[in-house]
Amino acid sequence: MTAVFITCHSILELDARHPLTARVLLDAQAMHRLIMSGFYGWLENGSNDARAQLQVLYTANADLKAGKLTVVVQSRVQPDWSKIPSAALAESPAALLIDQKIETGQQYRFRAVVNPTRMSDRHQRPGTEPRPDGKRELKRLADTTPDHARRWFAERLQPPGEPAVNDRGVRRIGAYADPAGLAARILPKITNVPDKPSMRIGRAEIRGQFTITDPDVFVNVLTTGLGHARAYGCGLILIKPVARSD
Repeated sequence: MTAVFITCHSILELDARHPLTARVLLDAQAMHRLIMSGFYGWLENGSNDARAQLQVLYTANADLKAGKLTVVVQSRVQPDWSKIPSAALAESPAALLIDQKIETGQQYRFRAVVNPTRMSDRHQRPGTEPRPDGKRELKRLADTTPDHARRWFAERLQPPGEPAVNDRGVRRIGAYADPAGLAARILPKITNVPDKPSMRIGRAEIRGQFTITDPDVFVNVLTTGLGHARAYGCGLILIKPVARSD
């Protein structure tokens, strides 16, 4: 089986000492606005699903010692980063067209920042009262340990011959790996989400190597992202082919 992954990757190198960069490091919505500023004019103003239509995903990594913030932006169209002040850029933005054939059995090293969550039944918490209608009240909680994050990601792995959705309704990624070989670390939580001042988005970085089992499913996940909080730097899977030995 074969599928084709076509997208655009932009690399933004921002000076962490510039006020704009300092602001986006503190404010998740400011970061979101910065990313979406590159896509002005592609859609009508006020489109409430602009990020999804443009298939915009991003991930950011701050090197505070070097004073640099590196942002990788993925999109279905080529953005225009001229709205970013030149003084805020440590280097000129770079754009790369990705046109990659994905085949069953290929192996990739990968990195992904995800929002690993689980549903919690509030009735199970001590001191909580049941709802008058008797229905269960569920709340989405972020997993906060590397073991939780690894289990969350492992549930989305797709062994050969298995369907794209597991028996719990969880969407799989079209690739499989040995769960024991996954490396996970918890990242700082994201704050300052608009209209939800108390919200803190948990994040984890997952690294490892996997083998493609369903190219169509894998390309769909690469394109649309994995999990929740995709507007705030989660869900992008970055891959690098593993060289085949002769």
